[in-house]
Amino acid sequence: MKVVIIDDEPLARSMVIEYLQAYPDMEVAQECNDGFEGVKAIQQHQPGLVFLDIQMPKINGFEMLELIENPPPVIFATAFEEYAIKAFETHAVDYLLKPFSKERFDKAMQKFLQQKHKPEQTQALLETVSPSPVQTGRIVLKDGGKIKIIPVPNIQYLEAADDYVKIFTQEGSFLKKKTMQYFEDTLQQQFVRVHRSYIINTQLITRIDPYEKDGHLVLLSTGARLPVSKAGYAKLKEVLGI
Repeated sequence: MKVVIIDDEPLARSMVIEYLQAYPDMEVAQECNDGFEGVKAIQQHQPGLVFLDIQMPKINGFEMLELIENPPPVIFATAFEEYAIKAFETHAVDYLLKPFSKERFDKAMQKFLQQKHKPEQTQALLETVSPSPVQTGRIVLKDGGKIKIIPVPNIQYLEAADDYVKIFTQEGSFLKKKTMQYFEDTLQQQFVRVHRSYIINTQLITRIDPYEKDGHLVLLSTGARLPVSKAGYAKLKEVLGI
């Protein structure tokens, strides 16, 4: 089975490699220093298991996993105890708190070898784990073959698009595989869900016009005209203080 190790600390990677020597069926396909390398390595090798650090430069472990279509089973390795939460116990194979012993490593490996881990479990973890402050200030996504980082203030509005959310910026629109509920919960106060299908940046509002029965239309400085539901209008009034 192919294994990919993604960690910005060389010592941590070498420790995993050393402990893996007790598992002859496991082949280390690649070591990666950051999440950008990690995405490419997972796509290239299609590993059966990934050892993944959470706090890394460029993009963190969670942001990296969100870029993978069918994420493989993951054993997280982290120096931050704040991530040792119920979401891990429910959805991750296991997590190793650095520095970890050979005994603790073996326990994680036995857990992996004894259970059938499905890609949906890693996906479910990403939906339930609390985003870090860094993650709430930006959105990391794939645009063609490239990884793009969008600062939250650059977002004009978001639109529901089946299993994706379409993110509109001055540069154009980009798709992210998340739910509207996720963005409603994590984006800052200046973003309001004005409709089942739309979340807008209130800093860009130039006008709100009545439209049909109890509905409204909001006009943004970008020229976009978006529907506002009755519930969305109530939220807007509260945030704008009108």
